Amino acid sequence: MTSPARRPRPFPLPPPLLFLDIDGPLLPFGATSAELPDGYPTYGTRPDANPLLARLDPALGPRLLALPCELVWATTWMADANAWVAPRIGLPVVSWPDPSEEDALTGTHWKTPALVAYAAGRAFAWVDDEIGPADRAWVRAHHPGPALLHRVDPRFGLTPPDFTALAAWLRGRSLPQEATS
Repeated sequence: MTSPARRPRPFPLPPPLLFLDIDGPLLPFGATSAELPDGYPTYGTRPDANPLLARLDPALGPRLLALPCELVWATTWMADANAWVAPRIGLPVVSWPDPSEEDALTGTHWKTPALVAYAAGRAFAWVDDEIGPADRAWVRAHHPGPALLHRVDPRFGLTPPDFTALAAWLRGRSLPQEATS
């Protein structure tokens, strides 16, 4: 008796990365009194904390952690991200190189090459308020995997439509791939 042909099993793909900035996406700033007549909502912080942290909505943490991805800080807050924001949300920190002269010449954000290097071909989404056309072009030219560069309006931070767009893109990237024979 012969054994039936076996289809190779697909290796599970690692989940996409989600690189997350703090200023703008999590800590909104810059809205006018006409846009927010009552000002920004505040959620309280410890007295020794950065006063901007009062704008950090603790409900963002569970919403971010529910996304099908691996969350990674992409912020200049560095160690302060872990000290002040992570206790509410809990994300690792990417170490940033200093901005280079090449970044200024190409017009890319100085984070862009570091994010692509960190991703190493893995699918990623980047949520920031400073993403521009040069960053999109640079990622298309230098990153072989799927990437979503999602610009957030810093006046309002992450909103329900942002979460909808991110969830749809991430779910499309985290589905198991069918093996072909």
